[in-house]
Amino acid sequence: MEKQDNQVTLEKIISLAKRRGFVFPGSEIYGGLANTYDFGPLGTELKRNLINIWWKKFVTDRSDMFGLDTSVLMSPKVWEASGHTENFTNVMIDCLTCNYRTRADHLIEEKVKGAENVEGKPLKELDKIIKDNDIKCPKCGKKNWTKTRTFNQLFETQIGIITEGKSTAYLRGELAQGMFVDFKQVLDSLHPKLPFGLAQSGKAFRNEITMGKFTFRTLEFDLAEFEYFVKPEDWEQYFEYWKKEMFTFAISLGIPETKLRWRAHTKEELSHYSSRTEDLEYEFPWGFKEMFGLAYRTDFDLKNHIEKSGVDLRYTDPYTQEKFIPHVVEPTFGLSRLLTIVLMNSYFEDTEKKRVVMKFPKALAPYKVAVFPLVGNKEELSTKAKEIFEMLKTEMNAVLDERGNIGKRYFTQDEVGTPYCVTVDYTTLEDNTVTVRERDTAKQTRVDINNLLQFFK
Repeated sequence: MEKQDNQVTLEKIISLAKRRGFVFPGSEIYGGLANTYDFGPLGTELKRNLINIWWKKFVTDRSDMFGLDTSVLMSPKVWEASGHTENFTNVMIDCLTCNYRTRADHLIEEKVKGAENVEGKPLKELDKIIKDNDIKCPKCGKKNWTKTRTFNQLFETQIGIITEGKSTAYLRGELAQGMFVDFKQVLDSLHPKLPFGLAQSGKAFRNEITMGKFTFRTLEFDLAEFEYFVKPEDWEQYFEYWKKEMFTFAISLGIPETKLRWRAHTKEELSHYSSRTEDLEYEFPWGFKEMFGLAYRTDFDLKNHIEKSGVDLRYTDPYTQEKFIPHVVEPTFGLSRLLTIVLMNSYFEDTEKKRVVMKFPKALAPYKVAVFPLVGNKEELSTKAKEIFEMLKTEMNAVLDERGNIGKRYFTQDEVGTPYCVTVDYTTLEDNTVTVRERDTAKQTRVDINNLLQFFK
């Protein structure tokens, strides 16, 4: 029976992620760049699996969802119309002694016991909380703070090759605006009927000040979201529908219900475009924090783009010919953050066997199977292992590992979460069977090579 120690910490995850090629610190050979990370070979496979599973469930398996891939760069008028250039802000504060800069709401939440979700509170109230609780600078220990003030999270960039002719543009802070801007073109080309959704996954960028906890909060991150367009009177029905679907999706990734909870945003927290938002939170080692978000954006975005662009973005009911602006329910999934959650949720320490096992659901595992030839003088073992690897890799992501002894190779594949290991030994050359070892139980079974694919299926 496995004896386990599942006291997972962020430090353990960061160490394993770097050691086994899941996630690397960004620009590390130059000292790094805070709040940036690169996905290594296994992290890239894990993230791609997450994206593919998300896309299949919410796009290709449905008849009411249409995928898009919109540009990172859009006209700055888009962000003006959407309210982001004016309202996409957070609150920062500086230490006058050591110049440490951080988000005021995060500082309070970390330093004041019982203070949760103070985002959106007035600046004077945040200043008072910091003063009344004698909050010290985490870097130098002084209490020499500036007043809190707002900053915009949009990343500015310049378009143009001649300095005098450059114009300001923004890296997208969310995926939604590309889908709103393309709304009419989808109507004109595909003629979908309400309710329907536009979905996409891709990079988003936010000028975050607070140093994140690994990939929980970064400057550049992967999002997956969709805008679901409905009749104005139907929004509550679909809000509750997508709330259930999002929870079901989380459970399908192996995340236990006990680690999840829904939390409604307070009035102060609501984004400028939302009249109702709820977060599906995950219990991290540092407490419950947002994993997914569900927002009711009303007709805010389409209405503003109609007003600012002068283009009619109303929907025409095919039966009544009534024209109206659809309302929008928006489920959002932070994939970079979700990857950290999957790593934490899969981490397992077997103290009896002194091994670490990443118990990924099989659909998420970067490698589905590893093939090992016994290390020996017989070239036939290596040749046979390569033949089996070539056969398996056409059906699943497989890896051929010929390094070191079998025990160390099992240990490595346990740490990267490979569900099955296939060992080619001397008996293989006699009866065409191999040993298949299962990750979670370490149980071993002899299987005929001709039956391997069916065995794994």
